[in-house]
Amino acid sequence: MATPAPAQTAAMRRAIQLAARGLGHTSPNPVVGCVVLDAAGNVAGEGWHERAGGPHAEVNALREAGERARGGTAFVTLEPCNHTGRTGPCAQALIEAGVARVHYAVPDPNPAATGGSTTLAAAGVEVEGGLLADEAAAGNEAWLTAVLRRRPFVLWKYAATLDGRIAAADGTSRWITSAESRADVHRLRARADAVIVGSGTARADDPHLAARVAGLTDTEVSQPLRVVIDTGAAVVKPGARVLDGTAPTLIAVAEDADTGHLDGIAPIVRLPRSAGGTGVHLPALLDALYERDVRSVLLEGGPTLAGAFLAAHAVDKVVGYLAPVLLGAGPAALGDAGIATIGQALRLEVTDTARLGPDLRITATPARHTLPPLNEEN
Repeated sequence: MATPAPAQTAAMRRAIQLAARGLGHTSPNPVVGCVVLDAAGNVAGEGWHERAGGPHAEVNALREAGERARGGTAFVTLEPCNHTGRTGPCAQALIEAGVARVHYAVPDPNPAATGGSTTLAAAGVEVEGGLLADEAAAGNEAWLTAVLRRRPFVLWKYAATLDGRIAAADGTSRWITSAESRADVHRLRARADAVIVGSGTARADDPHLAARVAGLTDTEVSQPLRVVIDTGAAVVKPGARVLDGTAPTLIAVAEDADTGHLDGIAPIVRLPRSAGGTGVHLPALLDALYERDVRSVLLEGGPTLAGAFLAAHAVDKVVGYLAPVLLGAGPAALGDAGIATIGQALRLEVTDTARLGPDLRITATPARHTLPPLNEEN
């Protein structure tokens, strides 16, 4: 595509910012933002997809623009949809509004919705894709991953000391990281469709797993589905904090587990056991969550569960909160992930670093290529 004008780049970047307002509210749909400029190049309307089942970003922006949209240009973070679901096709809405040009960032990979650009072009609308595609895709990474891989996007979060310990040798762990880091974790929860822990974390911490976001009321925060992997149905019992009704809960157990004591207190999903028999088959769990419209998962379990997810190649992003603390002993952040030698190490690309109070937050994704093994002599 030709080098975009500064005004075009600014309009699409604004659309990306608007799209982010929908995080945590639109699943199983994507987050989308839209800016409409009038024929003179002035902002006429803005909108974003606010909630699943509600109007799409283009419709909200066109409503605000009104007649000023005619002959104007729409900037959309995702290719306008071309199908009728709970709402009508956005491509047709843009045509009916008289928009002359449409710039979109990312093509829609959903087979049920793609084709909007073709419909627009057939109606005489000038269409161009790819403007700030990488930035827009990053903001929609969970939905795009879920569509392409047919499983939820998995973000593994952990908090550790600078030497990689998640607890002291005696098991104490509160509080390794700061209040600022803990508040940030609640923000991640509010944006996720589901939060997963294993039986070890459930037994040791009796976690609550609901999201609390400063400045927002309980009704304004989207609560994730709280998922506890309790393979033998031996840990979650009546009175557990995850059963308090603050957020929905799902207990994942093995197919042969005795769950009589859980009858009526929480939904249960039965899954095949893993190859070793000690856990559940994680791909089957992700399939079951996908069928429940879960498109993003926050993995908050301990080192054993994190290692199992990594061994299953089911981690798409890592967020580590590192506190300037040294312990020297205690459990490590990551358990056995099936990596026996440095040549098998999972290399990550750091995409962001940030200071949160005294802590450092590091965000990384699996590298797109495999680096050669390190030379042990170096």
